[in-house]
Amino acid sequence: MDRHYDFQQIKLALKASCKFDDDKTIVINDDSINALKHIPDESISLLLTDPPYHSTKKENIINDKSFETDDEFILWMECYAMEWKRVLRPNGTGFMFCSSTMEAKLETMLSKYFNVLSHIVWTKPNEPGFDGWKGKMKKEALRQWYPQSERIIFFEPAMDGNLRRSYFGSFLKEKRSECGISGHELTERIGAYGTVNHGGAVSNWESGRNIPSKEQYMKICTVLHSINDAIVMPEYENIIRPFEVNANVTYTDVWDFPSVRPYKGKHPAEKPLDMLEHCINSTTYEGDIVLDCFAGSGSTLMAALRTNRLSIGIEIDPQWCISIEERIKAFKSLPSESQSSKHIMKACQGRKLMPTLFDLAAS
Repeated sequence: MDRHYDFQQIKLALKASCKFDDDKTIVINDDSINALKHIPDESISLLLTDPPYHSTKKENIINDKSFETDDEFILWMECYAMEWKRVLRPNGTGFMFCSSTMEAKLETMLSKYFNVLSHIVWTKPNEPGFDGWKGKMKKEALRQWYPQSERIIFFEPAMDGNLRRSYFGSFLKEKRSECGISGHELTERIGAYGTVNHGGAVSNWESGRNIPSKEQYMKICTVLHSINDAIVMPEYENIIRPFEVNANVTYTDVWDFPSVRPYKGKHPAEKPLDMLEHCINSTTYEGDIVLDCFAGSGSTLMAALRTNRLSIGIEIDPQWCISIEERIKAFKSLPSESQSSKHIMKACQGRKLMPTLFDLAAS
């Protein structure tokens, strides 16, 4: 799993527009559709990004008011989708934030290139004691239900050849066929019998219904190599899309992470760090590469640092690039034991840090 090599290749490819880089982070100041074209194929493990919503029409978000019609906006986003499909690893994952108004059209467009796995509703609750805009608005003036929530479209690369367009399903069928072994025989030899009959496991994997465990995958490799020792079987982490949730973390498609409270210098579309960390922890391995095409205040990059991932942030506004660089440098100057804990606030006392650093203490 040589992600550091891929990271160095990306760094070289984006050198011309690089604003800041170090051993774990790259900050690019450019129009992201231009920068994307330079990123090598299949080098990104996770796309975690928050494009302009178009429907919100905010003056302080670049491109939020750039499109006359919804169709123009969707065509613009489709240019990104085509690049995302190219740069994402076959076992990669994507999260795209969007408004409830545009979600349906965006999901339809993305479905041409990806398997849309979930349509997540982020309820955006306010923290206790913080009234916010929801409490001040005039409810009697509404002519429809107020769009309190935002949407997150969760997707993976799609392949032809099986029921759910699963990359691993197509890969397994291809390798098994190369070895001249039936699905039933492979199931028998690895002992992965279904609960109802003896032929279900491999069939389910190849149709894309589910995936083998790491132990099962190693058994598959052993059997196929015993038939053809020249066959190439990647590491588990390079072939299986990770998805790690449990009863102790958010595991449904309704998310209740509190929104970021206003503060001086806050980005108008800033997302909470704990929600971004949840996205990263649940869908990547440590050391994987995370890409944010609309980096804003750099929260995705901060979340990647705190979860021991590599990251690339592309931001068109040079002032936000400066803010991201200062934020990363301030964070990395803290003692390692303080970088991902409630002790951050104490460690920051007396220091002239970017205000955005202090939201780390709440997550």
